Order: sequence, then C-alpha cells, then structure tokens
Amino acid sequence: MPGNSFGTLFRVMTFGESHGPALGCLIDGCPAGLLLETEDIAAELRRRRPPGGEGASTGRNEGDEPEILSGVFEGRSLGTPIAIVIRNRDQHSQDYDELREVYRPGHADWTWEAKFGRRDHRGGGRSSGRETVARVAAGAVAKVFLKTSNAVIRSWVSSIAGIDIPGPEKPGFDIEETEKNPFRVPRSDYVKELREKIESLRASGDSAGGIVTVSVTGLPPGLGEPVFDKVSAGLAHAALSLGGCKGVEFGSGFAAAFRTGSQNNDTITARPADAEANLANSTEQKTKFSAFAANNAGGSLGGISTGEEILFRAAFKPVASIGKIQKTVDTSGRARELSVQGRHDICIAPRAAPVLEAMTALVLADLILLHRADRI
Repeated sequence: MPGNSFGTLFRVMTFGESHGPALGCLIDGCPAGLLLETEDIAAELRRRRPPGGEGASTGRNEGDEPEILSGVFEGRSLGTPIAIVIRNRDQHSQDYDELREVYRPGHADWTWEAKFGRRDHRGGGRSSGRETVARVAAGAVAKVFLKTSNAVIRSWVSSIAGIDIPGPEKPGFDIEETEKNPFRVPRSDYVKELREKIESLRASGDSAGGIVTVSVTGLPPGLGEPVFDKVSAGLAHAALSLGGCKGVEFGSGFAAAFRTGSQNNDTITARPADAEANLANSTEQKTKFSAFAANNAGGSLGGISTGEEILFRAAFKPVASIGKIQKTVDTSGRARELSVQGRHDICIAPRAAPVLEAMTALVLADLILLHRADRI
C-alpha cells in the first residue's frame, strides 16, 4: 500500500498493527558506514514509552526492544535495507471485543472500513498510535545520520488541556526538564498543575488536546526542494501524517495573518568587514550576511532553509477513546451508546513529541541527501 512509505532517497516503510505480533520498519537509502547500535534505537523507543501509567499516558507497558534484522554489520550500516522489528507483548485484545461491530466516535473505524471493507477492531489496528513505534525506530537511524551534519532536533510540549507553557522567550525555560517529567514540559513549576488537570479529566472519563513545539538547529542554508517539496511542506506532511494532528504552523504561523509586512519580515543584518575577511580564508559556506534580525519565517524562505532555527508547532486533538458515554452506531446502522474501555492516553502530546522528532529527522535526512545532488 503506497501510504505506508515515506521519503525519496532516505525511504522508510512501516508495518504492523496495534495488537499484532510485531511492528517494524524497513529503511532503504541509508548510506553505508554509519555507526549504528541497537541502543541508538532503543534509547529513542524508551522516550516514546508511557511513564508507567503516570501523567497523561496509557497504562499499556510494552518493553519496545528493537531487533535489527538486516543492513548492519559489525556496528556499521551496509548501505543495504535496514530492517527493524519491535515485538508486541502486552496486548489486552479482549478489551476491544465489544467494538467489533461498533464504530468509535472520533476514530478511523468507519473510514477504514469504508476504504478496505474490513478493519482490525483491536485497538484500531494500524490506525492506532501504537503504529508510531515503527516511525520512532526509523527516526532513530535518521537521527544518527543527522549527527554527521551537526543538526540537533529538540521538542517540548507547549500546551496541554488549555494550559500554555511559556517557551524559551521567558526566563526559566529548561529543555533538559522535558526528560524529567511525564508531560515533557520544559518547566518543572507547571508539573503539579498539569498533573491535577489530567487526573481530573481521568476521573471524569474525558481527555485533552495539546501542542508540541519542535526546534531544529545546526542546519545549513539551502535545504529544501522547490516547488512541491519545500522543507516546510515536508515537515508539515510528516506532522499531519500522525493520527490526531490537526494543525501545523511555522515561525509566526497564523499570527502572521494579522501583521503587516514590516512587522513580519525578517530583516537581514550585513556582515562586518573584518568577519568577511576571515570568512574568505575559511572553508565555511560564504554568505553575504551574518544573521536575520528575527525568525518569523520559522527557518525557511521559499521553502528553503535559511540556516536559522527551524521552529514549528503541531496541534493534537483530544484523545478520542474516552470513558464518557457517547452516541454512535453499529455496523448494522443501529443507534448505540458507547463508553470506550481499555488503557488509553488522556493526552497524546507528551508521547507525540519524540514521534515528531523522529518524523522531522526522516524529512531532514532525506533533504540532506537530495541537496547533495542539487549542484556541482
């Protein structure tokens, strides 16, 4: 199925269902000689896992231990397809028995059946968020590749359940804090408030949406393939391919619609004469300016990277599986009432953050390889 593949040169295909025996990915186009260990992949998969039922995440507790089946020998990539598999070991398929003939509101049950004529009702099958484990495994390989280009991808949750978390523009921002709390927010002083909000939603059988911010630094200018494969278009495609993602904005985003050109343009600062002289004797790429005065563009102009920080935000809808009674229909068209049982996230934003990093890495790895063929 074409929709299961992503990328042009650094190409990934994923497979597997939420309650099947395993999920995995096949990576084609990874250059040979890349130093790659199983732990590189395992570390990223651990970041995606729910924190033991604490916070906003599901109680499903998968070990997510990756197995590299091909494409790596003696710790380095061979240039041949890299196959990675992650076994499912904590499925509770019986939790979904009552959903065999009922369409869950907010889920892909009806549309999946409309397209294929059948569906896997156990946790949504391939439309489940569990599918993203394969993306994270592939993204882990792309992240290792990006280290050769000095690119650094970071993410943080900037809003949960209507509670906005101040970004780096405010004092107290700490990106390392995102790895220390279950909400992946960069400020420890918000954790108590978020925990109380999430527990209130859990007790009422409801869920919440959230926003994830992604930052990429260290990229050179010139990445992106106009007209249709802009760097921003690729990242938007990657983000919106995630279940539950309902919006993406770059830089000033939708706020730009309410500004004037003089307010929103990123003015360019000329390079000092002494810096220009030093640059002439270096191996760095020559540019006619030193920096942009602002980054309202979010790191790209005309769909091509500027060398500034790539900054974008992705909005995720509230989790559709909730304990509250909802009206729906069954496969015979009869009206039903449904309360979804099982183990589900309250908000997917904390676990979406490392997945967005993985998808960002896949896009950038592909663009870097494409860029090498752009000119002599």
